[in-house]
Amino acid sequence: MSQITSYHAHVYFDAETVEQARALCQTAASTFDVQMGRVHEKPVGPHPMWSCQLLATPDQFSQLLPWLALNRDGLIVFSHPETGDHLTDHLDHGIWLGTGLDLDLSLFG
Repeated sequence: MSQITSYHAHVYFDAETVEQARALCQTAASTFDVQMGRVHEKPVGPHPMWSCQLLATPDQFSQLLPWLALNRDGLIVFSHPETGDHLTDHLDHGIWLGTGLDLDLSLFG
């Protein structure tokens, strides 16, 4: 089994929910001491919507994911482990909170 080095949680949003997503990510970062990435107001990488990434250790993620499930207030969250196999991490190991979306995985192939 691959070693999980960290987790990413990508909070998706649009023009109407950008401030809601920013507040959610800032609260998560300060509450769980996780690293918050930039708030991208355009699709980036494989992500089909605007997003903000939260980077967590496995220990932090065990607390972060349940909190996101209860506090996302309608936002979609895509989480995945980081094992070094980006395609498998996104395709087979992903966790969706809310409606799953199609990712553009072509950049991993």
